[in-house]
Amino acid sequence: MVRHPFSGNASGILLGLLTLALLSPGVMGAELKPATLAAFERYVKATEARIESELKRPGAFLYVDGLPEPRRTAARTALQRGEVFIERLSTRDQSGREIPVPDGLIHHWIGAVFIPGATLSQALALVQNYDKHQNIYKPEVLRSKLVSHNGNDFKIYYRLRKKKVLTVTLNSEHDVHYFPVDATHCHSFSYSTRIQEVANADEPTEYEKPVGQDGGFLWRMYSYWRFERKDGGVYVESESVSLTRDIPWIFAPIIKSFVTEIPKESLQMTMRATRRALLDEIAAGRSR
Repeated sequence: MVRHPFSGNASGILLGLLTLALLSPGVMGAELKPATLAAFERYVKATEARIESELKRPGAFLYVDGLPEPRRTAARTALQRGEVFIERLSTRDQSGREIPVPDGLIHHWIGAVFIPGATLSQALALVQNYDKHQNIYKPEVLRSKLVSHNGNDFKIYYRLRKKKVLTVTLNSEHDVHYFPVDATHCHSFSYSTRIQEVANADEPTEYEKPVGQDGGFLWRMYSYWRFERKDGGVYVESESVSLTRDIPWIFAPIIKSFVTEIPKESLQMTMRATRRALLDEIAAGRSR
Protein backbone atom coordinates (compact mmCIF):
# COMPACT_ATOMS: atom_id res chain seq x y z
CA MET A 1 0.00 0.00 0.00
CA VAL A 2 1.35 3.45 -0.95
CA ARG A 3 1.12 6.02 1.81
CA HIS A 4 0.41 9.57 0.65
CA PRO A 5 1.15 12.78 2.58
CA PHE A 6 -2.52 13.72 2.28
CA SER A 7 -5.63 12.75 4.15
CA GLY A 8 -9.36 12.49 3.60
CA ASN A 9 -10.80 13.60 0.28
CA ALA A 10 -7.52 15.10 -0.91
CA SER A 11 -5.86 11.70 -0.68
CA GLY A 12 -8.69 10.05 -2.58
CA ILE A 13 -8.64 12.71 -5.29
CA LEU A 14 -4.89 12.37 -5.74
CA LEU A 15 -5.09 8.60 -5.91
CA GLY A 16 -7.89 8.83 -8.44
CA LEU A 17 -5.93 11.21 -10.64
CA LEU A 18 -2.89 8.98 -10.52
CA THR A 19 -4.98 5.94 -11.40
CA LEU A 20 -6.47 7.73 -14.37
CA ALA A 21 -3.01 8.79 -15.45
CA LEU A 22 -1.76 5.23 -15.30
CA LEU A 23 -4.68 4.07 -17.43
CA SER A 24 -4.05 6.71 -20.08
CA PRO A 25 -1.98 5.34 -22.97
CA GLY A 26 1.50 6.78 -23.19
CA VAL A 27 1.32 8.92 -20.05
CA MET A 28 3.73 6.70 -18.10
CA GLY A 29 6.01 6.37 -21.10
CA ALA A 30 9.54 7.72 -21.17
CA GLU A 31 12.14 8.11 -23.89
CA LEU A 32 15.87 7.53 -23.56
CA LYS A 33 17.33 10.69 -25.08
CA PRO A 34 20.84 11.03 -26.56
CA ALA A 35 21.83 13.58 -23.89
CA THR A 36 20.77 11.18 -21.13
CA LEU A 37 22.77 8.33 -22.60
CA ALA A 38 25.81 10.56 -23.18
CA ALA A 39 25.76 11.63 -19.52
CA PHE A 40 25.53 8.00 -18.40
CA GLU A 41 28.52 7.11 -20.56
CA ARG A 42 30.53 9.98 -19.05
CA TYR A 43 29.62 8.71 -15.60
CA VAL A 44 30.63 5.15 -16.51
CA LYS A 45 33.96 6.30 -17.96
CA ALA A 46 34.84 8.16 -14.77
CA THR A 47 33.71 5.22 -12.63
CA GLU A 48 35.79 2.73 -14.61
CA ALA A 49 38.85 4.95 -14.26
CA ARG A 50 38.45 4.78 -10.48
CA ILE A 51 37.96 1.01 -10.53
CA GLU A 52 41.03 0.51 -12.71
CA SER A 53 43.17 2.50 -10.28
CA GLU A 54 41.85 0.48 -7.33
CA LEU A 55 42.64 -2.82 -9.05
CA LYS A 56 46.26 -1.74 -9.33
CA ARG A 57 46.69 -0.94 -5.62
CA PRO A 58 49.26 -3.23 -3.99
CA GLY A 59 47.63 -5.33 -1.29
CA ALA A 60 44.21 -3.69 -1.63
CA PHE A 61 42.38 -5.40 -4.48
CA LEU A 62 38.89 -5.08 -3.04
CA TYR A 63 36.86 -1.91 -2.64
CA VAL A 64 36.47 -2.56 1.09
CA ASP A 65 40.27 -2.74 1.41
CA GLY A 66 40.41 0.94 0.47
CA LEU A 67 37.99 2.09 3.17
CA PRO A 68 39.51 4.27 5.89
CA GLU A 69 39.88 2.87 9.37
CA PRO A 70 37.94 2.00 11.42
CA ARG A 71 35.37 1.40 8.66
CA ARG A 72 37.64 -1.10 6.89
CA THR A 73 37.99 -3.33 9.93
CA ALA A 74 34.28 -3.02 10.74
CA ALA A 75 33.31 -3.97 7.18
CA ARG A 76 35.64 -6.97 7.08
CA THR A 77 34.41 -8.17 10.50
CA ALA A 78 30.78 -7.90 9.39
CA LEU A 79 31.52 -9.79 6.17
CA GLN A 80 33.17 -12.60 8.09
CA ARG A 81 30.04 -12.81 10.28
CA GLY A 82 28.06 -13.52 7.12
CA GLU A 83 26.57 -10.07 6.63
CA VAL A 84 26.20 -8.24 3.31
CA PHE A 85 28.19 -5.06 2.93
CA ILE A 86 26.21 -2.49 0.93
CA GLU A 87 27.07 1.13 0.20
CA ARG A 88 25.82 3.83 -2.13
CA LEU A 89 28.46 5.40 -4.36
CA SER A 90 28.60 8.58 -6.40
CA THR A 91 31.13 9.34 -9.12
CA ARG A 92 32.11 12.93 -9.80
CA ASP A 93 34.04 14.50 -12.63
CA GLN A 94 37.73 15.43 -12.43
CA SER A 95 36.91 18.77 -10.84
CA GLY A 96 34.85 17.09 -8.12
CA ARG A 97 31.48 18.22 -9.45
CA GLU A 98 28.42 16.03 -9.88
CA ILE A 99 27.78 14.68 -13.37
CA PRO A 100 24.33 15.93 -14.38
CA VAL A 101 22.04 13.43 -16.11
CA PRO A 102 19.21 15.22 -17.94
CA ASP A 103 15.92 13.30 -17.88
CA GLY A 104 17.53 10.33 -16.12
CA LEU A 105 18.76 8.95 -12.82
CA ILE A 106 21.92 6.95 -12.16
CA HIS A 107 21.85 4.38 -9.36
CA HIS A 108 25.29 3.36 -8.11
CA TRP A 109 25.78 0.74 -5.40
CA ILE A 110 28.45 -1.69 -4.28
CA GLY A 111 27.85 -4.91 -2.35
CA ALA A 112 30.12 -7.58 -0.93
CA VAL A 113 29.98 -10.95 0.79
CA PHE A 114 32.49 -13.44 2.19
CA ILE A 115 32.07 -17.17 1.59
CA PRO A 116 34.15 -19.21 4.06
CA GLY A 117 35.69 -22.42 2.72
CA ALA A 118 35.19 -21.43 -0.93
CA THR A 119 37.90 -21.35 -3.57
CA LEU A 120 38.25 -18.88 -6.39
CA SER A 121 37.53 -21.55 -8.98
CA GLN A 122 34.30 -22.52 -7.16
CA ALA A 123 33.13 -18.90 -7.05
CA LEU A 124 33.85 -18.37 -10.73
CA ALA A 125 32.19 -21.63 -11.71
CA LEU A 126 29.03 -20.55 -9.90
CA VAL A 127 28.74 -17.06 -11.38
CA GLN A 128 29.63 -18.33 -14.87
CA ASN A 129 26.93 -21.03 -14.80
CA TYR A 130 24.45 -18.68 -16.43
CA ASP A 131 21.90 -21.35 -17.35
CA LYS A 132 21.33 -21.92 -13.62
CA HIS A 133 21.03 -18.27 -12.61
CA GLN A 134 17.26 -18.58 -12.95
CA ASN A 135 17.42 -20.95 -9.97
CA ILE A 136 20.05 -19.08 -7.97
CA TYR A 137 18.64 -15.57 -8.36
CA LYS A 138 14.90 -16.22 -8.47
CA PRO A 139 12.35 -14.70 -8.27
CA GLU A 140 14.00 -11.65 -9.87
CA VAL A 141 15.65 -13.69 -12.63
CA LEU A 142 12.80 -15.58 -14.27
CA ARG A 143 14.87 -17.09 -17.08
CA SER A 144 18.56 -17.18 -17.83
CA LYS A 145 20.53 -18.56 -20.75
CA LEU A 146 24.11 -18.68 -21.93
CA VAL A 147 23.90 -17.44 -25.51
CA SER A 148 27.57 -17.90 -26.41
CA HIS A 149 30.93 -18.44 -24.75
CA ASN A 150 34.44 -17.84 -26.07
CA GLY A 151 37.26 -18.03 -23.53
CA ASN A 152 36.64 -15.33 -20.93
CA ASP A 153 33.82 -13.73 -22.94
CA PHE A 154 30.16 -14.59 -22.34
CA LYS A 155 26.95 -13.42 -23.96
CA ILE A 156 23.92 -14.07 -21.77
CA TYR A 157 20.17 -13.56 -21.68
CA TYR A 158 18.04 -12.73 -18.64
CA ARG A 159 14.31 -12.31 -18.28
CA LEU A 160 13.91 -10.12 -15.22
CA ARG A 161 10.91 -9.27 -13.10
CA LYS A 162 11.11 -6.37 -10.71
CA LYS A 163 8.25 -5.79 -8.30
CA LYS A 164 7.60 -2.99 -5.84
CA VAL A 165 4.15 -1.40 -6.02
CA LEU A 166 4.50 -1.83 -9.80
CA THR A 167 5.58 -5.03 -11.54
CA VAL A 168 7.88 -4.70 -14.54
CA THR A 169 9.14 -7.53 -16.75
CA LEU A 170 12.25 -7.06 -18.89
CA ASN A 171 14.08 -9.06 -21.54
CA SER A 172 17.79 -8.28 -21.44
CA GLU A 173 21.07 -9.30 -23.03
CA HIS A 174 24.52 -8.74 -21.58
CA ASP A 175 28.17 -9.01 -22.58
CA VAL A 176 30.39 -10.28 -19.77
CA HIS A 177 34.19 -10.43 -19.74
CA TYR A 178 36.43 -11.93 -17.04
CA PHE A 179 39.99 -10.85 -16.28
CA PRO A 180 41.91 -13.56 -14.39
CA VAL A 181 44.76 -11.94 -12.48
CA ASP A 182 46.40 -14.84 -10.67
CA ALA A 183 45.48 -17.90 -8.61
CA THR A 184 43.66 -15.81 -5.99
CA HIS A 185 42.32 -12.77 -7.88
CA CYS A 186 39.87 -12.16 -10.73
CA HIS A 187 37.61 -9.33 -11.83
CA SER A 188 34.94 -8.89 -14.49
CA PHE A 189 32.52 -6.49 -16.08
CA SER A 190 29.01 -6.97 -17.45
CA TYR A 191 27.39 -4.52 -19.88
CA SER A 192 23.74 -4.64 -20.85
CA THR A 193 23.46 -4.60 -24.65
CA ARG A 194 19.66 -4.76 -24.87
CA ILE A 195 16.91 -4.11 -22.34
CA GLN A 196 13.30 -4.20 -23.47
CA GLU A 197 10.25 -3.85 -21.29
CA VAL A 198 7.69 -6.60 -21.84
CA ALA A 199 4.04 -5.60 -22.01
CA ASN A 200 1.33 -8.11 -21.07
CA ALA A 201 4.01 -10.47 -19.80
CA ASP A 202 3.15 -14.19 -19.96
CA GLU A 203 -0.08 -13.47 -21.79
CA PRO A 204 -0.91 -14.47 -25.40
CA THR A 205 -0.71 -10.75 -26.28
CA GLU A 206 2.80 -10.32 -24.83
CA TYR A 207 5.10 -8.00 -26.77
CA GLU A 208 8.33 -6.04 -26.30
CA LYS A 209 8.23 -2.27 -26.24
CA PRO A 210 10.81 -0.47 -28.41
CA VAL A 211 14.23 -0.06 -26.81
CA GLY A 212 14.41 3.24 -24.94
CA GLN A 213 10.71 3.97 -25.46
CA ASP A 214 8.98 2.38 -22.49
CA GLY A 215 8.36 3.05 -18.82
CA GLY A 216 12.02 3.93 -18.30
CA PHE A 217 12.38 1.63 -15.30
CA LEU A 218 15.73 0.26 -16.51
CA TRP A 219 17.59 1.55 -19.55
CA ARG A 220 21.14 0.42 -18.77
CA MET A 221 22.67 -1.97 -16.22
CA TYR A 222 26.44 -2.32 -15.87
CA SER A 223 28.18 -4.30 -13.14
CA TYR A 224 31.78 -4.79 -12.04
CA TRP A 225 32.76 -7.81 -9.99
CA ARG A 226 35.87 -8.59 -7.95
CA PHE A 227 36.85 -11.95 -6.49
CA GLU A 228 39.65 -12.56 -4.01
CA ARG A 229 40.62 -15.75 -2.22
CA LYS A 230 41.98 -15.07 1.28
CA ASP A 231 41.16 -15.50 4.98
CA GLY A 232 40.09 -19.08 4.33
CA GLY A 233 37.42 -18.23 1.78
CA VAL A 234 36.46 -15.93 -1.07
CA TYR A 235 35.39 -12.31 -0.99
CA VAL A 236 32.94 -11.39 -3.76
CA GLU A 237 32.16 -7.77 -4.59
CA SER A 238 29.72 -6.42 -7.15
CA GLU A 239 29.48 -2.76 -8.13
CA SER A 240 26.30 -1.85 -10.01
CA VAL A 241 25.67 1.24 -12.14
CA SER A 242 22.20 1.49 -13.69
CA LEU A 243 20.23 4.12 -15.56
CA THR A 244 16.50 4.82 -15.26
CA ARG A 245 14.10 7.60 -16.09
CA ASP A 246 13.77 10.59 -13.83
CA ILE A 247 10.63 10.90 -11.70
CA PRO A 248 7.93 13.40 -12.69
CA TRP A 249 6.35 14.75 -9.53
CA ILE A 250 2.87 13.52 -10.41
CA PHE A 251 4.10 9.90 -10.53
CA ALA A 252 6.43 10.10 -7.52
CA PRO A 253 3.99 8.42 -5.07
CA ILE A 254 3.73 5.44 -7.43
CA ILE A 255 7.14 4.95 -9.04
CA LYS A 256 9.65 6.63 -6.71
CA SER A 257 10.15 3.58 -4.50
CA PHE A 258 10.42 1.35 -7.55
CA VAL A 259 13.01 3.49 -9.30
CA THR A 260 15.10 4.42 -6.26
CA GLU A 261 14.89 1.37 -3.97
CA ILE A 262 14.91 -1.54 -6.43
CA PRO A 263 18.61 -1.13 -7.45
CA LYS A 264 19.80 -1.44 -3.84
CA GLU A 265 17.43 -4.29 -3.02
CA SER A 266 18.38 -6.16 -6.20
CA LEU A 267 22.07 -5.95 -5.36
CA GLN A 268 21.47 -7.11 -1.78
CA MET A 269 19.49 -10.06 -3.10
CA THR A 270 22.22 -10.90 -5.61
CA MET A 271 24.96 -10.93 -2.99
CA ARG A 272 22.92 -12.98 -0.50
CA ALA A 273 21.94 -15.49 -3.17
CA THR A 274 25.53 -15.83 -4.39
CA ARG A 275 26.76 -16.54 -0.88
CA ARG A 276 23.95 -18.97 -0.11
CA ALA A 277 24.36 -20.90 -3.37
CA LEU A 278 28.11 -21.25 -2.95
CA LEU A 279 27.78 -22.38 0.67
CA ASP A 280 25.20 -24.95 -0.46
CA GLU A 281 27.57 -26.28 -3.10
CA ILE A 282 30.39 -26.55 -0.57
CA ALA A 283 28.14 -28.40 1.87
CA ALA A 284 26.92 -30.76 -0.86
CA GLY A 285 30.51 -31.51 -1.85
CA ARG A 286 31.44 -32.39 1.72
CA SER A 287 28.48 -34.74 2.05
CA ARG A 288 29.44 -36.79 -1.00
